[in-house]
Formats: sequence, C-alpha cells, structure tokens
Amino acid sequence: MFPLLADAVGTLAALSSDWTQNTPLQSVTLYLFFAGTVAMGAGAAYFLLMRNNVDSAYRSTMVCAGLVCGIACFHYFKMTHVYQESGGQFPTALRYIDWLFTTPLMLIKFPLLLRMGEKGTKFFVQLVTLDIGMIVCAFIAETSPIGSNEWWGFFIVACVLELLIVAILYTGLGSAIKAAPAPIAKSLDTMRLFILIGWAIYPIGFLMAYSGYGEVREIFYNVADVINKVGFGLAAYWGIEALSHSTKQTA
Repeated sequence: MFPLLADAVGTLAALSSDWTQNTPLQSVTLYLFFAGTVAMGAGAAYFLLMRNNVDSAYRSTMVCAGLVCGIACFHYFKMTHVYQESGGQFPTALRYIDWLFTTPLMLIKFPLLLRMGEKGTKFFVQLVTLDIGMIVCAFIAETSPIGSNEWWGFFIVACVLELLIVAILYTGLGSAIKAAPAPIAKSLDTMRLFILIGWAIYPIGFLMAYSGYGEVREIFYNVADVINKVGFGLAAYWGIEALSHSTKQTA
C-alpha cells in the first residue's frame, strides 16, 4: 500500500449504490463523485472534439482543456471507488494528486491564449511553480492534525501562494490581456474570475474541517471541481469561437 493512499482505505463496510442504504450525507457525496466522473469525461470529450473547429493557433488551448477534464475524470473514477469501497473515507491523497496535475494545466492557458511565445515562458514558470508549491503546502496542511501549528502554518503559506498567482494574473498579465483581441480578453477576464472566486472555495472548504464540517466539504469540493474545470475550459473555448466568428465576418 502506498503511504499517500493510506488515508483512503478503511475497514468499514462498503457504501451501497442504493441511496436509502447509506446516510443522506454519504449518499449525496457518493452520487456527486459519480456525477463528477461523468461531467469530467463529457468535458474532456467535448474539448478534444472541438479542437479541430478552432484556429490552429488556439488548438493547444483546447488540448489543455481536454487534458484537464480527462485527468480529472480518471481521478474521479478512482475517488468514487475508494470512497464507496472504504465505507465513506475521503480520498484526500487522490484529490491532491488530481490537483497537482490539473491546476498547472489550467494556468498555462493564460499565456497560450495570449499567444505570448517565448515572452510567456516567464509567466509559465512563475504560475506553475507557485501552483505546485500551493498544492504541496495545502496537502501537508490537510494531512496534519487539525488545528496544529503545521496545519495552520502550511495552510497560510498555501493561501499566500494562491494570492501571488492571482496577483500575476491581474498585474503581470494585466496589460497583455487588455491588448488582446476583445473576445479573447473577455474570456481571460472570466477565467481570472474562476481563479479569484472559484479557487477561493477550496480554502473555505479546508477551514470547514476546523469547524467540524469536514464531511460536508467534500460536497463543496466536488461541485467546485466540475464548475472550475469544465467552466474554465468553456470560457476559453467561447472566446476562441467568438474571435473566429468575428474574423470570418470581417474577412
């Protein structure tokens, strides 16, 4: 057994697929894991199928969107199995592994959409480095005793790193976004809101464990993941599609 997955396996009886055989909270959480798997899979298929419908300059963005949802679909499938078979223990390690792969792919869509080329390398490195640091610190906090110095310390560091990501998106890339074609700029503005507001759900969910609502936060995490991953990709696609449409009209 891998140590990272030790918290995801228990000795309790497996949860039933029958809604009435579990507690209401367990059933809601389980079915949201099911729903998350389907939603992520559908998102991956959609973005990859739409790849050839956009300008070749933006196809890498669509591939990133498809990869984000595809990776999340795989992890949600595994998390559903772990949660059900362990009798309702939360697959914390698997969730953080998912975030470790998917969140950097989400962030690199910004320099990709802006078509910054080599100029975007600096922002790519900054965003990915801060993001990986944020996920690692959050995982250490998550697996530390609730309320301990390690729990608070690494949580605060993770929050600071998240704020630095937001700062880069609003200040470092601010002028480039304003200079982008209107449909792309509009999409990027929406995508920044996903990071600013959508990602704020996760620190709030983290703190729910301190208030004794650790079980409820899995529901928030599942809903937020689908909105942030699929919605984020849709925001990028709509901007690309709108730019393509306006270009055809002026041609």
